[in-house]
Amino acid sequence: MVSHEEYKLSDSDFADRIDLMNKVFGIDAAERYFEALPLSAKTCETYTALLHCYAGAKMTEKAEELYERIKDSNLPFDALTYNEMMTLYMSVGQVEKVPSVIEDLKQQKVTPDIFTFNLWISSCAASLDIDEVRRILEEMHNGAGSDESWIRYLNLANVYFTAGHLDRASSNSLVETEKMITQSQWITYDLLIILYGGLGNKDKLDLIWNSLRRTKQKMISRNYICIISAYLILDHAKEAGEVIDQWKQATTPDFDTLACKRIMDAFTGLGLDEAANNL
Repeated sequence: MVSHEEYKLSDSDFADRIDLMNKVFGIDAAERYFEALPLSAKTCETYTALLHCYAGAKMTEKAEELYERIKDSNLPFDALTYNEMMTLYMSVGQVEKVPSVIEDLKQQKVTPDIFTFNLWISSCAASLDIDEVRRILEEMHNGAGSDESWIRYLNLANVYFTAGHLDRASSNSLVETEKMITQSQWITYDLLIILYGGLGNKDKLDLIWNSLRRTKQKMISRNYICIISAYLILDHAKEAGEVIDQWKQATTPDFDTLACKRIMDAFTGLGLDEAANNL
């Protein structure tokens, strides 16, 4: 039960306690804590905190039930709540459900953030709907304003989908791994790199790329194009050059000088001549 003194806690405090309950005692404890909260404490933050717990545990049915309660609550949720549902659907391979969440977000006139768009684009790219990806990028472009991260993300995504020659035939091929990961799943990894490139987070780029290199997965030219482009747009030409060297020395190399030219052409086409010249 929630003690009387806890009624004085802020919404963020309650949300933090739900997260802590989940980490220390498990999802059932977090759920009981939430349900025991007074109605006044069942806010956007506490609902989203519990939804985050369900999403992390990949409890789709529980998450969907809570999501329906969220929609019926008439509370002013922001993009984070919808992002949690989309993240869950991406993680369990139910990418076909992502557009319905986007529709809910738009009906509620919630402003999507860069994470929203990345999840939406990832779901379409994973299902090889490249025409829809380009339509979404156009929608992003129309609402981009002057936000630097937003513009960087747009530029990187356009370079990736232009220089990577992404199409249904190539993306259905299997990567040579123990778990037989498909190229559509690889696209999701690539778009994570694009996201952090857009956010200007080089440390995350380094972490993701080094983690991928330590796996037994065979990367193809499009994966190299993605990380090279991300380093270039952040003005890290040295790291981009190191990736090119890694590409050349790969165990099963498919180094493609034409791919490097496509990167240059894509950057040039976006007016990013300086980045192109660093390649």
